[in-house]
Amino acid sequence: MRKLYFLLSAILPVLALIVIVKGAYVRLSDAGLGCPDWPGCYGRLLVPAAAREIPSDQLSARPLETGKAWREMIHRYLASSLGTLILLLAVAAWFVRHERVMAIPMWLVPLVMFQGLLGMWTVTLLLKPLIVVGHLFGGFTVLSLLWWNFLDSRAFPRAKNRQGLRRFAGIAIVTLAGQIFLGGWTSANYAALACVDFPQCHGQWWPQLDFHNAFILWRGLGINYEFGVLDTPARTAIHVVHRLGAGVTAVVVLALCAYARRVSDIHGRRIASCIIAALALQIMLGITNVLRGLPLPVAVMHNGTAALLLLSLVTLFRYASPQIGRGNYT
Repeated sequence: MRKLYFLLSAILPVLALIVIVKGAYVRLSDAGLGCPDWPGCYGRLLVPAAAREIPSDQLSARPLETGKAWREMIHRYLASSLGTLILLLAVAAWFVRHERVMAIPMWLVPLVMFQGLLGMWTVTLLLKPLIVVGHLFGGFTVLSLLWWNFLDSRAFPRAKNRQGLRRFAGIAIVTLAGQIFLGGWTSANYAALACVDFPQCHGQWWPQLDFHNAFILWRGLGINYEFGVLDTPARTAIHVVHRLGAGVTAVVVLALCAYARRVSDIHGRRIASCIIAALALQIMLGITNVLRGLPLPVAVMHNGTAALLLLSLVTLFRYASPQIGRGNYT
């Protein structure tokens, strides 16, 4: 069981990242409702080969688009595999029975179950933005915990002067979490192309904005949010706030990296360099999305790089955290 635990600890963060990137691809290719039911697709575990295989009442509700349906189902297969392996990780951790081994896998089990519910509600509530963003947040949380578990299962170095660095890294993670929310809200409300120029928007520094409608978190049930329901000023407000959030996040993260390079040893400085590289790539991808009209590969990379930036900040936070438990168990 010990070998299984360490094997799963290494594999699961990679699989979780793949699930997140695949989910972004599904969302950005407008395949989120490729299968209008859950957990199957038109009542089947495999996508029907032809429309004639689908009951007429289901087909009238949403015509079959095979490509979109398969993209959605492959994401579900991957997510289900991730959930099953997380359960197996928790079982292996139970047999290893070390206090540092037990905590994260046990927290992950209910979290991934709730994540499955959010995935179901994403479909059944017709891409309601708050549910979509919650599902995104859940995925990033699962990824972060799996990464922390991986670092905790290895003899990963820790900082000597850690208190201030840990606090600063925590602030940066919270700031990035807020920006991830804004990014998810932008995507879920189809506001990524509300501005098609940069650094201005519609040729203005402050275009017409509707903040009231832009950030209504919960609207009525039964609304289909595919392709969005907001008008241009509301979508523009979401986009502009996301840009402003990117600026704030960049300042906080760069200040953290400058501080980390000043107070840390070689390990901390290397982590800070990775954070700077991920931040630079993320900013470049965001600008490219605007200027190039949201090309699908770039948009998906933007989501994946956000995950890598988060993981690099989590790594720095873990590096600055005090040692707990009874030492290394590798």
